[in-house]
Amino acid sequence: MTQHTLNTRRLLCPLPVIRTQDKVKSLQPGDVLEVVGTDPGIMQDIPAWCRINGHKVLDSHSADHEYVIVLEVGA
Repeated sequence: MTQHTLNTRRLLCPLPVIRTQDKVKSLQPGDVLEVVGTDPGIMQDIPAWCRINGHKVLDSHSADHEYVIVLEVGA
């Protein structure tokens, strides 16, 4: 398992989801990806994308106008 971070700050929907999808393609099952953004839409969009694509949301939180989703890459 490897930890990765993806910066999607200042990107608006659908770009954070597209960038997350592109990043996950380069990762291995079990890797953890932390997505950090400023668009509050990622709090719904990325978990929905994870459900559809077989990835697991480990954590989601917000602070100081930033939104964080931590996901585990599925098989």
